[in-house]
Amino acid sequence: MRLPRLAAMTSAFFAAAALVLTGPVTAASAQQAAPTGYVALGDSYSAGVGAGSYDSSSGSCKRSTKAYSALWAAANSPSSYQSTACSGARTGDVLGGQLAPLNSSTGLVSITIGGNDAGFADTMSTCALNSESTCLARVAQAVSYVKNTLPAQLDGVYNAISQKAPAAHVVVLGYPHFYKIGGSCLAGLSEKSRSAINGAADQINGVSAKRAADHGFSFADVNTKFSGHELCSGDPWLHSVTLPVDESYHPTAAGQAKGYLPALSSAA
Repeated sequence: MRLPRLAAMTSAFFAAAALVLTGPVTAASAQQAAPTGYVALGDSYSAGVGAGSYDSSSGSCKRSTKAYSALWAAANSPSSYQSTACSGARTGDVLGGQLAPLNSSTGLVSITIGGNDAGFADTMSTCALNSESTCLARVAQAVSYVKNTLPAQLDGVYNAISQKAPAAHVVVLGYPHFYKIGGSCLAGLSEKSRSAINGAADQINGVSAKRAADHGFSFADVNTKFSGHELCSGDPWLHSVTLPVDESYHPTAAGQAKGYLPALSSAA
């Protein structure tokens, strides 16, 4: 009478053992199959313009080995990493030439975009070379563009990313305030102009955050990280007017490592 009971207990034991053994194997298989590649898209802030150490093969795109995306990849070892971010890129450039690396294996995408569409470079040169009233008028023009035209352009980019990398977690990173108001700068732009430029960055960030949320993406605001390190702060992580001129008003290597990288790491 004891043998059937022993056989039943033995069967139950091996069945339980099989569940214990197969559980981790199944989980490991699922983990291995999860998309883990990383692709960085966007403009000069993602390319790393201003940080130096440029990859010669990237040409005028000026992709830096000190860009936040390269630093994140070095620290986290994704299964693959590719950056197609490029200096001067607009939303149309992302759609037309940056999306090729995206696929079903892409697990993370990061992007900064919109500043060039709104006329970032022209606005800053206008403000640097002209009167306060001319600066304020150009900033207002840029803000109008951000409010009325940029949302649809961002939608186009975000839709395309979702279509090409449906499993990816997408992090949209914002732009920092350029100036510390009431800071140490004794010359240059007026405080009113500086405040207007900071306000324009807030407008781009607000639109980007809203469009990102509506697409199920994360938005990483970098202003908390850059606080105390704007121009006129005494310890800036941004270049002022400099040579080469295209590095003006861009993050330094410290801005990429201490500003953008932590923002991405928190949101990734």
